[in-house]
Amino acid sequence: MINCFSKVEEFQNLLITSATGGERDEILHKKLRDTLLKEITIQDRLPEMVRKNRTLKQFWPFIQDKGGYADRRQFIWMEFSDLLDFLENYTDTPGELIISNKLNSINKGFLKNEWAKALKRKISDPEGAITSSRTLLETVCKQILDELDENYNDRADLPVLYKQVAKKLNLAPDQHSEQIFKQILSGCSSVVSGLGSLRNKLSDAHGSKMTSAKPSERHAELAVNIAGTMTVFLYDTYLERIRT
Repeated sequence: MINCFSKVEEFQNLLITSATGGERDEILHKKLRDTLLKEITIQDRLPEMVRKNRTLKQFWPFIQDKGGYADRRQFIWMEFSDLLDFLENYTDTPGELIISNKLNSINKGFLKNEWAKALKRKISDPEGAITSSRTLLETVCKQILDELDENYNDRADLPVLYKQVAKKLNLAPDQHSEQIFKQILSGCSSVVSGLGSLRNKLSDAHGSKMTSAKPSERHAELAVNIAGTMTVFLYDTYLERIRT
């Protein structure tokens, strides 16, 4: 998240410059604000003033009420403090960046929201991250079935939903004769079932005993990346199917 951290700092400094009598660069402000609002991992961590004040012209009367220059600087620093702390401690992987970009291009808000929840919870709440990962996969399966006008049991477990989607998208192992494809697609099915089992054993979905195993950050990261990769794979396959 180094690039995101630097953009947040740049945006913070731009606001400070504007708030303390410096140049108001509306073009740069719009560019940075649009970029940050589209960044999945920080959308709901941005200060409220960023969302409410769409331009520096709108920001000016807001910040005037915060006192003199020193008070304004302090106010802006405090508003961005939690976000910058989060970004300093956040660790992502190249795969997560690719998945985030893919989901942005798919432009399905509910998928992006579930992915964002999984990412944000993987460090501070591993159990919740595993739950969000399962929800993400369930959501993409149901979305694909809805778009294909296929009936399904809304309360079905993830492996059942995945099996139904796989059949419709020609991803079931028994739909292929080549051993390599059967092996890969069997692996996909096993991975999805494994995620369901991991979620049932380690997540917060069903409550737990005092002696139950607790997931660590590495378990959460595994679940999040599996779910994200499979979500992109399934939806890309669906898009390819409707194009042909």
